[in-house]
Amino acid sequence: MKRLRPKATRTEPGDPAAISTPALNALLLLVIANFALQPLTEPDFGWHLRTGLDLLMQGGRLPAIDPYSHTMPDWPWVEHAWLTDLVLGWFYASGGAVGCLLIIAFFAMVSATAWMVAAQVGPAIRPIRLGTCALSLWVALPFLGARTQVVTLLGVAVVLVLLDRLRQGARWIIWMLPPLFLLWANLHGGFTAGLFLLAVVVGLNWCMAVVSRVWPDVFRRFDETHLPSADLWGLTLATGLAGLVTLLNPYGWRLHREIFDSLANQFMVATLQEWQPPSLETLAGRLFGIYLGGLTIAAVFWYRRFEPVRMGLLLAFLFVACRHLRNIPLFLIVSLPLAVELSQIGVDRLGSVLMLRQRRPAQWAAGVTAALACLLTFLGPDHLRDVWRFGVNPTAAFQRTSYPIEAVEWIRAHRDRLGSRPVHDYQYGGFLLWQLPGIRTFIDGRMPAWRIGDRWIFKDYVDLVTAPVPRTDLLDKYMVDWALLKRETPLATMLAATPGWINEYEDMKVVIYVKGNSPAGGATPGSGR
Repeated sequence: MKRLRPKATRTEPGDPAAISTPALNALLLLVIANFALQPLTEPDFGWHLRTGLDLLMQGGRLPAIDPYSHTMPDWPWVEHAWLTDLVLGWFYASGGAVGCLLIIAFFAMVSATAWMVAAQVGPAIRPIRLGTCALSLWVALPFLGARTQVVTLLGVAVVLVLLDRLRQGARWIIWMLPPLFLLWANLHGGFTAGLFLLAVVVGLNWCMAVVSRVWPDVFRRFDETHLPSADLWGLTLATGLAGLVTLLNPYGWRLHREIFDSLANQFMVATLQEWQPPSLETLAGRLFGIYLGGLTIAAVFWYRRFEPVRMGLLLAFLFVACRHLRNIPLFLIVSLPLAVELSQIGVDRLGSVLMLRQRRPAQWAAGVTAALACLLTFLGPDHLRDVWRFGVNPTAAFQRTSYPIEAVEWIRAHRDRLGSRPVHDYQYGGFLLWQLPGIRTFIDGRMPAWRIGDRWIFKDYVDLVTAPVPRTDLLDKYMVDWALLKRETPLATMLAATPGWINEYEDMKVVIYVKGNSPAGGATPGSGR
């Protein structure tokens, strides 16, 4: 899979590649940091943090069944990001007043590193790499933040770099794949994306090898050669070993079954927005459309090589991105080397048109630096100020969001007036687990694919909370004794008119109803069925 690359040439005083741009590089790094630093508003972050804190208290012992919900307490829970949760818990517990700030910095570092590592594969000068990273991160903004998925994005970037080093002749590098996947399988369940990437690369290289022997005339038209036989066999073996070592996790093969069951759950895929195909009606879909359109146009005009392995890999990840919105960041990482290369070609072409060599490229670099500085000044520090607020005073920061932090503070002071089996909006589940230790949720981000007998919790949640006409029989099915709901939602409106349900609290965001015969001093929010 060795790609034809332009030979290195010695730079001359007028060559843009010879221009030193430390100020421009620093400003681009600042832009990257600005994009990577995001507030703690991801709905799933709360239950990841709660899991990590509990693992710390329990000496790393993983629970055999679900300890956090009252609806599915007998579910054999598999936490595919247990090691990442442990890291988050350690940062939060050891950081004290700045624990949240450490977690924000952790996710920002992982995100920025993923993009910058992937950009190393594309041949370009440093300002082009950093600028392309910044543009790609801008497209990825809807997916950044306190999401454990960024660990997988970093893993994919590392695999791309290892494959690139193999193409350059470093045969030993492939034996880093098994230990990488051993760690990855315990950090995040997205290791399957890395195995998919390797499978596509290995499969396409074997196809290229067959074409080179059976149709040599066709093969000579390619601008890409397959890996030498020894390297290809080695990569195939290393990929197989990488897959096998992913079984070395606390759950064994159950981890893989859990991932497969989640991907195969058609109701979850059809209901949750992140599993929908990209749509131009959403910001994420529009940004992806702009990126894909720009990449396609640049490739048509500037990329005249036919490289089956590279193009096949891009098309494979474009397919998964077009199927599910949540896979767009994977395509952004995999396509970043091509985007970097096309950006360099575009800058070179622009330099030729503008006769950059004759017009002092150092002055052009200074002009770009000044323009970028003005842009950063115009954007202002508001975003970073918000991020800082989440890091040092999350309670005050959450008051500016749709999360019910005010209701949570009321609940802390009036736990004796509530029962132990709440119903609440889906996106509140993780937040409640973080803010109210000991509470058991109705549903949270871990549970959309869970089903035991007639307890199909995500479908029941949809029928109860989001349906235009709520199925109130489900309140009895799950013995719900209090509710935390957004104002004026169908279920909140129905409970307001239902005898026996008392309005205990209300603000501009949510309303809390308590069942009239709820045992105020009986079951506590930590008890199961």
